[in-house]
Amino acid sequence: MKKAFAFFVLVLIVVLGFIGAAYYMPGNVEEIKGGAISDVSTAAAQGSDGKGAESQKPVITPSPVVIEPGKPLANPPSEVKAIYATGWTAGSSLRVDYLKKVIAETDANAVVIDLKDYAGVISYKTGDAKISMYGGEENRISDIRKLVADLHANNIYVIGRITTFQDPVLAQKRPDIAVKDSKGNLWGDNKKLYWIDPSAKDAWDYNINLAKNAFNVGFDEINFDYVRFPSDGNLGATVYPVTDLKTTTKSAAVKSFFKYVRESLPGKTISADLFGLVTVNKDDMGIGQILENAFPYFDYIAPMVYPSHYASGFDGYKNPADYPYEVVNYSLASAEKRLAAAKAKDPSINAKIRPWLQDFSLGAVYDAEKVKAQITASKDAGSVGWMLWSPKNIYTKEAILSQNINTKTTQGE
Repeated sequence: MKKAFAFFVLVLIVVLGFIGAAYYMPGNVEEIKGGAISDVSTAAAQGSDGKGAESQKPVITPSPVVIEPGKPLANPPSEVKAIYATGWTAGSSLRVDYLKKVIAETDANAVVIDLKDYAGVISYKTGDAKISMYGGEENRISDIRKLVADLHANNIYVIGRITTFQDPVLAQKRPDIAVKDSKGNLWGDNKKLYWIDPSAKDAWDYNINLAKNAFNVGFDEINFDYVRFPSDGNLGATVYPVTDLKTTTKSAAVKSFFKYVRESLPGKTISADLFGLVTVNKDDMGIGQILENAFPYFDYIAPMVYPSHYASGFDGYKNPADYPYEVVNYSLASAEKRLAAAKAKDPSINAKIRPWLQDFSLGAVYDAEKVKAQITASKDAGSVGWMLWSPKNIYTKEAILSQNINTKTTQGE
């Protein structure tokens, strides 16, 4: 009897197991859809022969993940006064706390964060296949939405910076649109960094897709840097696969990009970084940047008027870095005059000048007095706000305290 009963139990287990296995075969598995169970599709329910299945079990299908677009800062400042942060800094809670403290205790009210840096590395996972396909993303900022929301909660205006045509990552993935040397190899500048031909529309779209992604995250403004042709290295060996310099000019190529950016990002706040010398030079200096060409297409023009970057003899100064007020004020006053002339001709231009200033020592020790002198010079020239660059992301708070900023403006200026 015991053997017969054991045999019966074994048979019963096998039968139940077979039924269970049949139930969980593909086409009968339940999947979740919005927390509810949905019916299987007609084809799945009927089976491949269309004659109907013995059991038309409902399935649960996953609902798509819908992420609400991030919201920009509700009340953006009329004058943006920003400090710069790399992707690594922005990805560190301790470093972000430091930046927030600097802003809370000074006249600063904004932060510029690298979206794509000098090496072509994107600081966060975008979730956009058109961007990630080139392999440039790193998880330096683990939760970009949370970061932006946190900064906004502290009433901080958030700018995303994109290094545009200096892009070693894209150049290696797309050598067909990269700057080459005379032998057909990728051309590198003095730092051995690769560049993209500024006329390459695929590169335009790549950078604009990143800008759109950042706006969707909640960034308030996108700042385009390196919007130019290379400026150093063996420039005589450069070969441009897209730009035909026999039929066009570098400045025309860069202007075409400016126009495309504005058309692609209607209604968005965008800015462009230009060489400091663009403020006083009328030609494109061999890099394709002419100040007037940027005015119609950007909300802010950001000349990089770092005194340390001006050559000996500029405006009569043997070492321009020793004269931060004079160099910055002279440069920006020239830019403001040219902007006023452009607006007189074209009233639709809404651009403002908002310069990059230096908080680093090069050519001279940049203490609080020298950093402060640049801010005063900018204000006296009539520029609207500023962005402060420190490659170490450590800032001289004494220089940007509200009570320390006193203008030298005199009547008639």
